[in-house]
Amino acid sequence: MGKVAVGTAAVCAGAVCAAAALVVRHRVKNSGKWARAMAILKEFEEKCGTPIGKLRQVADAMAVEMHAGLASEGGSKLKMLISFVDNLPTGDEKGLFYALDLGGTNFRVLRVQLGGKDGRVLKQEFEEVSIPPHLMIGSSEALFDFIAQALAKFVAKEGEGFCLAPGRQRELGFTFSFPVRQISISSGALIKWTKGFSIEDTVGEDVVGELTKAMEKLKLDMRVTALVNDTIGTLAGGRFHDSDVIAAVILGTGTNAAYVERANAIPKWHGLLPKSGEMVINMEWGNFRSSHLPLTVYDQELDTDSLNPGEQIFEKLISGMYLGEIVRKVLIKMAEEAALFGETVPPKLNIPFILRTPHMSAMHHDTSPDLKVVGRKLKDILEISNTSLKTRKLIVELCDIVATRGARLSAAAILGILKKLGRDTVGNGEKRRSVVALDGGLYEHYTKFRTTMESTLKELLGDEVAGNIVIEHSNDGSGIGAALLAASHSQYLEVDEP
Repeated sequence: MGKVAVGTAAVCAGAVCAAAALVVRHRVKNSGKWARAMAILKEFEEKCGTPIGKLRQVADAMAVEMHAGLASEGGSKLKMLISFVDNLPTGDEKGLFYALDLGGTNFRVLRVQLGGKDGRVLKQEFEEVSIPPHLMIGSSEALFDFIAQALAKFVAKEGEGFCLAPGRQRELGFTFSFPVRQISISSGALIKWTKGFSIEDTVGEDVVGELTKAMEKLKLDMRVTALVNDTIGTLAGGRFHDSDVIAAVILGTGTNAAYVERANAIPKWHGLLPKSGEMVINMEWGNFRSSHLPLTVYDQELDTDSLNPGEQIFEKLISGMYLGEIVRKVLIKMAEEAALFGETVPPKLNIPFILRTPHMSAMHHDTSPDLKVVGRKLKDILEISNTSLKTRKLIVELCDIVATRGARLSAAAILGILKKLGRDTVGNGEKRRSVVALDGGLYEHYTKFRTTMESTLKELLGDEVAGNIVIEHSNDGSGIGAALLAASHSQYLEVDEP
């Protein structure tokens, strides 16, 4: 009897030891996996590093590329497009002006009554119209007929408070946010459609001509006096409210910048120098690239998988379209190599662009003690349940690395523009105020991105110069900005001048 008891005890003791060993092995395995996840994070953080010295190199490279792009067509990855906008609004503009803002699946029509220095914007109204999907892939005539009809309906509702001077034609500013080869202030040929549009017979055509034909069919007496993109609209809107505005930057789904250049500093400009002596340049800075940019394997993979490999490298590092996707790519690596979310990779994590930048921002800004928002986003978007607090903390850290790199590079790029204009230093104690107008959802809604960008720009400039540089939010530049440009390039300007 005693022998059996001893034997059973021995078996039990062995089982306990085995179970304990299993637990230890499991813990070791888990801590090994966790160590791997942390190693992936740390390596990524190092590769994304943006020390101040590197940012200065990026700013210098941006200024060099700006010079090259102004010197000759195709001289740089920066297109440095001549916009033909040589008169930015001053605030003296008076009268009724219209704008049409076409940049995606919706377009907006807008009207403003301007009252000069005293009244500024007396009244404004706008309507948003959805474009039926079949028109995005139909004919040029069908699309522009639809737009002209919406515009005519909007003009017909012109009510109290809007007054067109007798004997004058209505004038329109057209914000067209697709690649265009500008021919003059009021004409430009479409290079290619983007954002889901595919209408072959518009490519190569003057988009103002297409719109004008459609308006004439409806007997709508309106003239397009300015064709611009959203960045130039933002610059105009900023300058209207503040005469010290020298540049505009869009940080949204995509990114771009425009600024005011001295006309005699543009070697590739062969026309007559404008009276104002100034010319607005559309940089198309999303296409900037430099050996100093901190690119990682995840960025290279994102670029290879994109619709435009090798293009828009800077945009892919800093804009809202891509930040969430970079986070997703790092999470896949952690799921595969460190079993961050269990033994298998969650299927939803394999879907490109499923993790959008607004989701990333919500997780990054989570201040709850148990990071509730992070847990909910993982569950709702990626169907990953029961994540531990340390996993959630790691994800917040990952969001911080990606957003910080983007924000600091944005600041370096702005410094590049200030360098080109000689506004990055204080000359013999002068206090010259320089304002950069900013717009776009990323800048407006991603608070940590915005504050990091602004503090980095201050750090780069130093206290003395930073006191002269102002970042201003210029809301809805692309709408009202186009109407203001229609006013500052009006056919009646000579008539109105005293």
